[in-house]
Amino acid sequence: MTSERNVTYDRETPCRLDKYLGEMKLPELYSRSFIEKIIADAHVKVNNVDVKKSYLLKQGDTISISIPELAPTDIVPQDIPLNIIYEDEFLAVINKPAGLVVHPGFGNPDQTIANAVVHRYKAGHNEMETGNRPGIVHRLDKDTSGLMLIAKDDRTQSLLSGLFSSRQVRKTYLAISTGVPDSFEDKVETLISRSVSNPLKMAVSNTGRTAVTHYRIMHYYQCFALLQIDLETGRMHQIRVHLAHRNIPVLGDRLYNSLRNVQNFVPDNLQKKVTELLANHLKRQALHAWKLQFTHPCTGQALTLTAPLPDDMVYTLDWLDKYFAVDNERFDKKLLV
Repeated sequence: MTSERNVTYDRETPCRLDKYLGEMKLPELYSRSFIEKIIADAHVKVNNVDVKKSYLLKQGDTISISIPELAPTDIVPQDIPLNIIYEDEFLAVINKPAGLVVHPGFGNPDQTIANAVVHRYKAGHNEMETGNRPGIVHRLDKDTSGLMLIAKDDRTQSLLSGLFSSRQVRKTYLAISTGVPDSFEDKVETLISRSVSNPLKMAVSNTGRTAVTHYRIMHYYQCFALLQIDLETGRMHQIRVHLAHRNIPVLGDRLYNSLRNVQNFVPDNLQKKVTELLANHLKRQALHAWKLQFTHPCTGQALTLTAPLPDDMVYTLDWLDKYFAVDNERFDKKLLV
């Protein structure tokens, strides 16, 4: 149902229409882009006349606001189980399993996180604002597991997107690297763009978007390491590209780290063991979105949420303890599991 509201401008000083609507803090006017859209689509009138967003309001002007009914999403609701780590009336945080795609696309028309979200929360979303991605605020690669934020309504989705854009969400990952970094901790800052040789890959280049990754060693083995990774930016494949760029690619990453490359890191007598691990136990990149820290945009609550390591990465760490152990201080696996 269309929502309508009439407001009388009572200030002595003129003010732009779009600025004033934003200052009203109405829950249905939840973002600047949405305000600009409804003005452009003639859902906002002043003295019953269509105006531009730059119109200067004068004392006594009557503003009529007609919020259009939310357009139904094209995404088909599907009853796909979600592992909920945290949930309230505004948002949810889920633990995504490896192998599950976030949003429908070429080759994956359904059976995605987005299909599950539409089914579970049955909330309307404005396609202009969400880009037909209801609830989806950020993404994880198909074969990366771990925490994802889900918005239950457009306003929350806009607010969460703002937190990500302003880098107010701290994202911490765990990765098992092929090779051990030279330094206990380090920062990688490069430009990343689409690879010219393979359209499926991203690459460090002289052009593109800035990407910043911080990593530190949690535990190291002969030939491998468990890394904690914090992101300043969220570029496509960022961690995988940056670790490969430092010659410590993520174990199991078929796109940026071949089996032959992994075999070249290990002694000859253990190459068959590595091959067996990747064929039967770790069938994807050993990368897990472990922790999210942010201030709830609706309640102001400070949240720190973690997702336990999935079984395949726990198995791999135990396997590394068996075949590649080095005498260094052991991390507390209880914190991860």
